[in-house]
Amino acid sequence: MTATVSRRSFVGAMAGAGLLVGQQRASVLAAPGGASSILTNAAQDAPDGPHTLPDLPYDYAALEPHIDTLTMQIHHDKHHAAYVANLNKAVADYPDLQALSVEQLVTGLDSVPEAIRTAVRNNAGGHFNHSMFWETMGASGTKPSDVLTSALDRDLGGLEAMQTAVNEAGTKRFGSGWSWLVVQDGKLAVVSSPNQDSSLMDNSGTPILGVDVWEHAYYLLYQNKRADYLTAWWNVVNWDVVSQRYADTLAS
Repeated sequence: MTATVSRRSFVGAMAGAGLLVGQQRASVLAAPGGASSILTNAAQDAPDGPHTLPDLPYDYAALEPHIDTLTMQIHHDKHHAAYVANLNKAVADYPDLQALSVEQLVTGLDSVPEAIRTAVRNNAGGHFNHSMFWETMGASGTKPSDVLTSALDRDLGGLEAMQTAVNEAGTKRFGSGWSWLVVQDGKLAVVSSPNQDSSLMDNSGTPILGVDVWEHAYYLLYQNKRADYLTAWWNVVNWDVVSQRYADTLAS
C-alpha cells in the first residue's frame, strides 16, 4: 500500500521536527551548568600521547551569530578531542609513528601499518583538518592579501567566484567531508574530500582554506540547510591567516 502525504501534513511534520531540534538545543542550554555541562577537559578526553587538543584562538562565542556557541563547544571539546584521543590510542604501540607530526602522518599513510592505517587516516585527518579549521576562522573585517587576491583573479575568476566554487563543492559532497581551497603546482584550485580526508592525502594540493561540512559543524543552527551554513561561514574567515598560508606555500 502506498501512503499519500498531503502538502499540509508534510509541512506540519517538518515544522514539528524543527521545533524538536530547537527544544533539544534549549534543554541543553537550560540544564544545570548550562552548555558548560557538556564540556570535558582536553586532558581528560585525550590519553597520554604525542598529540594534544589545541586551544581555540578565540572565545566560543566569537563567531556568533554565524556559528553558534554551543556548536563550537561541542565541535571543539567533544569531536576534535575524540580525534586526538583516538589518534594517540592508535599510535600507542608504535614509537616511530609517535615521533611524527600529524601532517607527516596524513601525508605518509602508505608507511603506516595496515592494522592501524584506517584509524590513523580517520583520526590524524580529523586532528589536522580541525586544527586548521579553527585557525581559518575568528577575525572579522579581514580581507585577502593583494597577492592572494591577484591569484584568485588569475586562477579562479576572483574572490566571489572562488567562494561559489567552494560552496558548490561543499554542497555536492555526499555525506560528510570537507571543501578546500588548495595550491596545485603554484595555482589555486577548489577540491573536496570525504570524511576526514584532506587534499594532502591524495596529492590534490596544499590546503590553505578548508570548510567542514560534517553535520555536527552546523546542524544545531542550520539543521539540514548546508548551503545556508556555507554562505554564512564566509563572514567568519580570517583572511590574514589564509593569506599567510598562501605565502608560506609559495615560499616552500
